[in-house]
Amino acid sequence: MASNYSMQTDLKEAQAMVEGLSDYVRGDQLYGSTGGGFFSKMPSLTIGALLMRLQRLQALQSTMSDKQQTQFNAIYQQWQTTRNEWRSHYEQKVEQEIESRIDSMQGFFRECADSLQNCANNYRPEIQKRTIIHELVKEMNALNLTNEDLDTLMDGMDGKLRTYLRADEFQWSKDLQAAYPKSDYWWLYQRPPQAQEV
Repeated sequence: MASNYSMQTDLKEAQAMVEGLSDYVRGDQLYGSTGGGFFSKMPSLTIGALLMRLQRLQALQSTMSDKQQTQFNAIYQQWQTTRNEWRSHYEQKVEQEIESRIDSMQGFFRECADSLQNCANNYRPEIQKRTIIHELVKEMNALNLTNEDLDTLMDGMDGKLRTYLRADEFQWSKDLQAAYPKSDYWWLYQRPPQAQEV
């Protein structure tokens, strides 16, 4: 089970991401830096990583303090401003990231085909990856971006993913469950069985 969720950490990371967003979307790298140096525990900057944090912060707004709400509103506004000012650059990054993340899940499927135990052991990073892909798809819809190959890629990815999963309890902190309804985020309520469970 995941460790406890920290809204303050999400706010801190989202703040760093929006502050670097305008430079990031105009750059060549898919995984940008949120600062803090080589040994920083800060996550890489991508639009999907930011969207994941914005989505759950927005869903959990009712539990924020006034100070956190003010900080979130400023972060959200800065994201919207950058998104509008650098729209074509932003859109290119969204499309680049979603294709990269879908492609990177193929390694996990190879691990699952080789070993059910590896599949179970390595599922946690894939949960986050699949969640970020979901947020990127929502963003593409919001931006009216079309990609004729995306539906096929998504269906293939989810078809493979479902073959390795079984129903289970919510895989992240219970504090996040309200932000992730089972109907939309089904992979967060499943996991691959351990080898001895098969």
